[in-house]
Amino acid sequence: MAQPVQPALTGSRIRQRRLDRGLSQVELAAVVGISASYLNLIEHNRRRIGGALLNAIARELGSDPALLVEGGGAGLAAALRAAAGARPEAGAELERAEDLAGRFPGWARLLAAQAGRIGALEEQMAALTDRLTHDPALAASMHEVISAVTAIRSTASILASGEALDGDWQARFHRNIFEDSQRLAAESRSLAAYLEGPGEAALQTPFDELEAALERAGQHLPALEAAGAEPEAILTALPGLSAAAAPLALAWARRYRADARALPLQGFAPLAKAEDHDPGALVAATGAPAEVVLRRLATLPPSGGHPAFGLAICDAAGALTRLRPLPGLALPRSGGCPLWPLFQALGQPGRPIAARVAMPGERGGTFLAHAAAAPERPAGFGGPAPLTSVMLLRPAPAEGAAIPAGTACRICPRTQCSARREPALVPGMAPGL
Repeated sequence: MAQPVQPALTGSRIRQRRLDRGLSQVELAAVVGISASYLNLIEHNRRRIGGALLNAIARELGSDPALLVEGGGAGLAAALRAAAGARPEAGAELERAEDLAGRFPGWARLLAAQAGRIGALEEQMAALTDRLTHDPALAASMHEVISAVTAIRSTASILASGEALDGDWQARFHRNIFEDSQRLAAESRSLAAYLEGPGEAALQTPFDELEAALERAGQHLPALEAAGAEPEAILTALPGLSAAAAPLALAWARRYRADARALPLQGFAPLAKAEDHDPGALVAATGAPAEVVLRRLATLPPSGGHPAFGLAICDAAGALTRLRPLPGLALPRSGGCPLWPLFQALGQPGRPIAARVAMPGERGGTFLAHAAAAPERPAGFGGPAPLTSVMLLRPAPAEGAAIPAGTACRICPRTQCSARREPALVPGMAPGL
């Protein structure tokens, strides 16, 4: 008994293979013993075909039946559906994605490649925007270039005004233009050298340098786990830190050491496994503050079978002071999306928050986020109590309700978001999300 086989692309593959062989529908239908109209329905994926008919068609087309059934377009069709999901206002027929991939594979690959390129460019834009905002060396160099250009333009406008100037003033203005031009040339060379510097390290800020060093260490620092360890041990555990990054490392080491004393690794690691690394259960089991549990989970050793968590820590102004990203997640160090639990917790100190969060676009993931905010240190009488918010992240299934958050408004495609405070850098980048 023939088993009906009906993947959505089978008919499309038959049609493409027939055209490649230079056969008409009438010719192929006559050879396999069916009508041309029935073959037309098959090729448009409107009729199922059985094993015997499939074998006969495959034999005449010089193809393997399995290739006609399975093909290689499943991933391509999935990429097309993801691209359509990123721009729902275009009204792409999602149910026809496999048909498009089968009938026009070249065009389908082009569309999928362009969608992937757009996603990569959006990520690059996010990184460059963040760097322009926070890289002190780049900001200082740009400021010098703009200052020099402004000075030259101002002096040149005086000389070009036609106003009569005595010799001394004219010579002074010429000298100013010459000196400012030299300054502009020097700053431009410095800026170009900085942007084109060898290796990624030349482009790192102290913040980035520390994050990269901690990532190489797997976020776990055995030198700070020992009972008598001192924060300065981090400089040995993370060799090669610059003078600018060392104070940031020491500040993190002091926090790490305090958390390790509150929740020693020998007891916390097996407990975390037993509770499936659930922050709420661990807070209840240990009695430790939520923010301590969240930070401690992020420093469990990967070699112990613990998952890799994302971690974000921000101050009361919303600027990130720690950031360990995950695939599909990129957060700027300031000006981030206020919908993230990290920032929501700042308005509710002492109250832990748990939420599922979905990032936009085909590359955006869905994450389970746990966040808590607490004073960074005890406040004096009448003094402020600066808050710090901690958010722990792990990937979550895409199914189910989730907060539709983003990165920053300037690069977020969610144009209908109620929390949007400024337009995107590229208007209409992905309207309707």
